Amino acid sequence: MEMTYEERLRFMHQLCQAQTHAGGQSEAQAVAAFANGDVEDSVHYLASFLTFKAIQSADRHPAEELQNDFDMLGVYQCFGLMVYAFLFMPLTQEGLQPDYDRAQITIGKTLFDGLAPEMLAEIIESGFHKFKLIAEAESEHWQEYRENLDKVTISYMIATTDDDSPHSAEDVLPLFGQLLSQLCEAFTAD
Repeated sequence: MEMTYEERLRFMHQLCQAQTHAGGQSEAQAVAAFANGDVEDSVHYLASFLTFKAIQSADRHPAEELQNDFDMLGVYQCFGLMVYAFLFMPLTQEGLQPDYDRAQITIGKTLFDGLAPEMLAEIIESGFHKFKLIAEAESEHWQEYRENLDKVTISYMIATTDDDSPHSAEDVLPLFGQLLSQLCEAFTAD
């Protein structure tokens, strides 16, 4: 049976959530969550999940950067928002519109849980500023970067939700880390 894009997002959400929760959901809970899940909630979760995995894969240390390189946290926020945008983009063909305000806050609160509201607001603002710069950039470098992140995001979805995929999700995850590292380098060089 062929899945719609929205169904793939909700399915991927359930699979990724099962990875992060040791006890996991019962099969009945997972089926109910899949059937009744809000697609935008799924996209928020997946953007946060993939950003967290990218941070791990890139061997980054946000707790240290909070003290020594605070602006790097805005880069992570930007990366999460870009993943959100690429995951959400196909849904616009179905008449849905992304809510970037809600996405920024949800991703920020997920990635930086426990930070003071003032710090969180600064990270979210910094991330959105970087996101806009990259989204509007016309240089070949940033166009290529956006294309690569889009391809990796879709590749991960296929690897996660399609048994016939030539790659596993574990094969694709390190690519998020590489792309995050490139983004970190770009904002370190500035």
